[in-house]
Amino acid sequence: MARKILDRKALRQQAEAAEAASQEEKSKAKSSRKSRPKVKKVVKRIALWGVFSQALVEVQTFDYAHREDAERVARELSESKKVPHFVQLVKREVEVEMPVDEA
Repeated sequence: MARKILDRKALRQQAEAAEAASQEEKSKAKSSRKSRPKVKKVVKRIALWGVFSQALVEVQTFDYAHREDAERVARELSESKKVPHFVQLVKREVEVEMPVDEA
């Protein structure tokens, strides 16, 4: 039996078309993925003023700069509820996300 004659140019064009299509799919997959900026979690300690009842129950907290407000609230609660309230420094740990510079 006679063998079928293959058209080398047509086969080459098909191979190049298939290769180009696979490269397009790869480039689409690579371009759709975006990297997120790297962040580092840092634990910081902050100081707050806390208003406490006589049973050491924290009623309210204020920023460190607002001590006068904390004392005013403690005085008002002491007068209205007939139970002594006081102001005390409270330190808390807070996680803060910091960007990482890649150099």
